[in-house]
Amino acid sequence: MEMEPIKKQNPIHSGYGAETRAKEVVADEDLRGKVAIVTGGYSGIGLETTKVLAQAGAVVVVPVRNREKGERALAGIPNVEIDTMDLMDPKSIDTFAHRFVETNRPLHILINSAGVMAPPLRRDERGYESQFSTNHLGHFQLTARLWPSLKKAGGARVVAVSSRGHRLGGINFDDPNYQSTAYDKWKAYAQSKTANVLFALKLDELGKDKGIRAFSVHPGLIPTTDLGRDLTEKEMGPKPVQNGEKKDIFSKIKASFKSIEQGAATSVWCAVSSQLKEHGGVYCEDVDIAEAVPEDSGKENGVRPWAIDLESAENLWTLSEKMTGVLFPE
Repeated sequence: MEMEPIKKQNPIHSGYGAETRAKEVVADEDLRGKVAIVTGGYSGIGLETTKVLAQAGAVVVVPVRNREKGERALAGIPNVEIDTMDLMDPKSIDTFAHRFVETNRPLHILINSAGVMAPPLRRDERGYESQFSTNHLGHFQLTARLWPSLKKAGGARVVAVSSRGHRLGGINFDDPNYQSTAYDKWKAYAQSKTANVLFALKLDELGKDKGIRAFSVHPGLIPTTDLGRDLTEKEMGPKPVQNGEKKDIFSKIKASFKSIEQGAATSVWCAVSSQLKEHGGVYCEDVDIAEAVPEDSGKENGVRPWAIDLESAENLWTLSEKMTGVLFPE
């Protein structure tokens, strides 16, 4: 019988921690012969992820929106291939994925790292809210289109880069695109990050018999990336969550900031570590499986109930298929 998601969320005491850097995770890994795709792999934690996977021997394909920017960022890194893709453009996703599948290569690692955070209300050409479109729907479609290559690997990992921002709320299934609800950029961000966790939960269920395991990740609070480019200086940093006594629990927030090298560690761990061989569908942070915490928890970390709810995962899958018009192949 399948283990309930909440029971899966047990830390395994990996021996790593919040200060572990990505290169430490791959120090003993030989990734020669492995092929990876890293979305957002030319900036922030995505770039660091690309570097360490490539330096460990993997061929890393990085799809970019701006080829010139991508080539500048990735110059000098071995084993990197650059292609073009825009996660808010379904045709662009299909074209990129088709090009990759046509190479007939297996895909051992797919890290869905690209994302946007708390922009003003923007919509893609379908009218879909930009955070849900980019952070979830684009990656949903991309993973579906790359499914044949993932199966061909005979053992593949898919990593959805989420955020502890998921704790600010779940999926608004009645109005995910803010057509009638007043737009709240943080609620919209939380929705997209909850979607990442639910996506990995359902994807792992679909893929495990085919050797495909999926994970979601909170990379940490990393102020040196450009993820918050739409935010004012005052808005930078995490949205405060208050505990039962209405006290701000982020009084020591700066102490928990991570470097980019540390921020990439959990994604890389989920992508390569044999410690997770018997695990999948779990939300990870600080290079370990995170604990499940109650809805009203005052803890900064941990995964909230709405992000590991099987019914919500099923409903999100149905909604995503409807919104993208994309079905996962067998």
